[in-house]
Amino acid sequence: MTTTTTNTIYLVRHGENPANIRHEFSYKAVDYSLTAKGRLQAAQTANFFRNIQIDEVYSSPLKRAFETGSAIAEPHHLTVNILEYFREINIGNLEGRPPTEENWDIHNRIVEDWLAGNVEESFPDGENYLTLLARMRDGLRTVTQGKEGKVIVIAGHGGIFTRTIHDICPTVDMQMIANIENHNCSISELEVQTSCDGRVTGIVKSWASIAHLHGEAAQVVPGTTLRTNVEVKEI
Repeated sequence: MTTTTTNTIYLVRHGENPANIRHEFSYKAVDYSLTAKGRLQAAQTANFFRNIQIDEVYSSPLKRAFETGSAIAEPHHLTVNILEYFREINIGNLEGRPPTEENWDIHNRIVEDWLAGNVEESFPDGENYLTLLARMRDGLRTVTQGKEGKVIVIAGHGGIFTRTIHDICPTVDMQMIANIENHNCSISELEVQTSCDGRVTGIVKSWASIAHLHGEAAQVVPGTTLRTNVEVKEI
């Protein structure tokens, strides 16, 4: 009897939206649609997947993710399934604050604390790393359990994908993750194993590629940066 199933997961970050351009904090209340460039990025990402047999598409509830997932799903005549698990990091009351250097320093300090092993540190009125990791795992379990050999696309967010990858895929090279920015409409491929008791682990096959983007779509907006000398602690 098979006790572990294996599926291919593509994590696709959403296309460009106004929050990227203005570096706004966005978790729930700040919920923009894609810009014109974001729609172009989504279309080129859909073209990348056109000749790949996709079985299912999921997305975060946020418009930018759903619109990106919809572009990918449409040529395959698939429905986009929205799952709350894949929403961006709950940054609490940082959302709605101006994107000043001071406020981004608060954000980055908390993320750096997580990387250093202080996983119970929470965003003000938001979540800590343990909660974030649990819902990412729950999301992957939900989309994979009882399935074998499926190809599944998840349209979501750079924060939740990048922050949890070292615990979802414990053999990943974190220096590689630190050196490759997770740009809009980047594609990461994982091989995910799900056991009958619900454990989820993965292997990173490729990370945050934007090789499929070209022209204006490839003119990506850089994000905010973290210190790269923080030693990552597994939990």
